[in-house]
Order: sequence, then C-alpha cells, then structure tokens
Amino acid sequence: MSQTEEVVKSEKKKNKKGLAAVWQFIKFGLVGVSNTVVSYVTYSLTYYWILGTSTMSDDIKVQIANVVGFVISVLNAYIWQSKFVFKEQEDGEHRVWWKVLIKTYISYAFSGLFLTAVLLALWLKVVHIEQYLGGVAQWLTVFGLQLSATDVAVSLAPFLNMVVTIPINFCINKFWAYRQKTKKSEVA
Repeated sequence: MSQTEEVVKSEKKKNKKGLAAVWQFIKFGLVGVSNTVVSYVTYSLTYYWILGTSTMSDDIKVQIANVVGFVISVLNAYIWQSKFVFKEQEDGEHRVWWKVLIKTYISYAFSGLFLTAVLLALWLKVVHIEQYLGGVAQWLTVFGLQLSATDVAVSLAPFLNMVVTIPINFCINKFWAYRQKTKKSEVA
C-alpha cells in the first residue's frame, strides 16, 4: 500500500470515529430530552402539588423538588444510556451494572444536585431572574395561568441550568461512568 493510500485510509478512519462521536452526542441529547421531561415533570409535581400547600419556604421546596426530580431522572438516564448511548463494546471488559449505576448517580450528583443547586441559587437569589419575568407572568394569564414572576422564575431556572450541565454530564458519563477498559489479550 502506498503512503498516499495509507493517509487516505487513516483519514477515513478518523472521519468515521468523528461521526460516531457526533452521533453518540446526539443520542445522549435524545436521552437528555427524556431526562428533562422526567425531571421537570417530577420537579413540578413535587413543587406545586406535593409541597404546594406546605408551610416550608419556597427555597426549601425548590431544593426538595430538585432532589426528587434528580433521583427519578438519573435512573431513567442510566437505563437509556446503557442501552442506547454507551453500549458495551465486545472488545472491552464487561461492565458491572451496579457499578455503572453508582457512577451514574455520582456523576449526576455533581452536576444534577450540587451544580444545579448552585445555579438555582444564582438565578433566583443573585441574578433575580423573576425581575425580568413579570411580563411573562402577566402574558400567561391570557391562557388562564395565574403565576407570579417568582413562579415563572422557579419554572424557568432548571432550563437555564441545562446549558451548563449537559456538556459536563456527557463528558463525565462518557469518560468515567460508562468507560470500558480494553480486554487484556491472553498470551498463549
């Protein structure tokens, strides 16, 4: 094989790996959409319906709703990522499911609990995004939704968090939680 043919073959292999990585990120994003729905619905149900009449402060209700949404959505993430995004490679060592699940919870704990708690405080207590959402709250009354600017802010904050947490989650999951070591070849 000539040097030119080797270079072309090498470039094709790189392009194929690049496309596989892009496709994997897209699949991660699709699973992320389902996680977002699961997390947001759980968060909202917990905040408005389960804790809605509670005498707890809104700050505590937001954090409790965040934790409940986290627990349910990470289990959803583990199931779909194991089957759809980070499939086991035949040439790699077998992953132990419960170790991957624990690593998945740890990785999401960093971004899904710690980081989102910090970001929720940033949006709601430092930036005070509710001050920019009064018009949105008023506009929602046209549709029969009676929400305060604070309610709109509490509902919007998790979406703002995703801009930061999605890329971090992908990297942690790909390179740590679902990483597969290469099988050691047996010497005859």
